[in-house]
Amino acid sequence: MLKIGLTGGIGSGKSTITDLFSQYNIPIIDADTIAHQLVAPGQPVLKQLGHTFGSSIINKDNSLNRAKLKDLIFSDPAKKTQLETILHPLIFQQMQLECDKQNSVYSVLSIPLLIETKMTAFVDQILVVDCPVETQIIRVKQRDQLSTEQILSIIASQTPRKTRLSYADDIIDNSNSTTQLAEQVKKLHNKYLLLKSGDT
Repeated sequence: MLKIGLTGGIGSGKSTITDLFSQYNIPIIDADTIAHQLVAPGQPVLKQLGHTFGSSIINKDNSLNRAKLKDLIFSDPAKKTQLETILHPLIFQQMQLECDKQNSVYSVLSIPLLIETKMTAFVDQILVVDCPVETQIIRVKQRDQLSTEQILSIIASQTPRKTRLSYADDIIDNSNSTTQLAEQVKKLHNKYLLLKSGDT
């Protein structure tokens, strides 16, 4: 089975693209979803995070205080590295287990930090969702109610747009209409089917 690594900057529209691929009954394996499952109440990883970063990141109901953890790691690069060292191997391990369960020509693996984690070899093809920074800012403001400064800070912490594009086997331009997006996804779907069959 082909593993298509879908990545892109914040607000680029990865969820929109995975929704379009899922219309073709293609399995979507989402790194963010797996990360949330790993730190659910009662999970060993959550206890490990509490030991590592302090009990203040655990709410009274034993759920993760995401805002507190986010503040910690954004203010201290060493803590950010610590968190990534704990979570990233487990996320990729779980993604592989999910892939192994699938009976499909290909799966789309949505991995926002695919390039940042230096895990490009984990997938067979890299699909980058791209749009101008101005579009990212507008979308994230609408979705998360963050300030322009906060959004630019997040963008700056991610792989630069030009670098990300240099890794791409395929690029989806998400600065256009949904109709054009659907057409781009349809072409890629057909391409991946052919790739797997060995006709290209």
